[in-house]
Amino acid sequence: MSNRREFEIAFVGLKPGIHVFEYRVEDKFFTEYGEQDFEHVDANVKLTLEKNSGFMMLKFDIDGSVDTHCDRCGNPLKVQLWDEYNIVVKMVEEPELMNDQEEDPDVYYIGHNESHLYIADWIYEFINLSLPMQKVCPEKENGESGCNPEVLEKLRKMEDEAEHTTNPIWKGLEQFKDIDEKEN
Repeated sequence: MSNRREFEIAFVGLKPGIHVFEYRVEDKFFTEYGEQDFEHVDANVKLTLEKNSGFMMLKFDIDGSVDTHCDRCGNPLKVQLWDEYNIVVKMVEEPELMNDQEEDPDVYYIGHNESHLYIADWIYEFINLSLPMQKVCPEKENGESGCNPEVLEKLRKMEDEAEHTTNPIWKGLEQFKDIDEKEN
């Protein structure tokens, strides 16, 4: 990643206690991760790192917005990002083995000889997790859908047509339905 060093924390030089790091995340951050289903990212990430002997507590506060599209009608949609994520980073002798065996996704292991913590992958993951699973236009004040009415009408028509037509791949299965009913 071209901006890799920006997302590396040299924790060895930090004194025990709480340290705060702030990051501004925009579209260029995501180029290394490939195409996303959102754009115009304007996110702020506040990382609170609590360094202790043998482990670190990381708290990521995600705030901002992205532009995406409605899953139902395709209209442009601005989605607010807001969430908190916590990770415990423990220093151990065999981090690869421990990471493979660990079932808790909020615990991560690094070797005692490590000096830097690379957090860009966590930021990427947490921004994606901050997006709602279903992105839909908000309802209007009168309770109607905020989606494009022309697209909703076309979807209704397609749904009606689908109910009245049978898919030919299921045609041969009807004979098994009759056999099953006779056996019971």
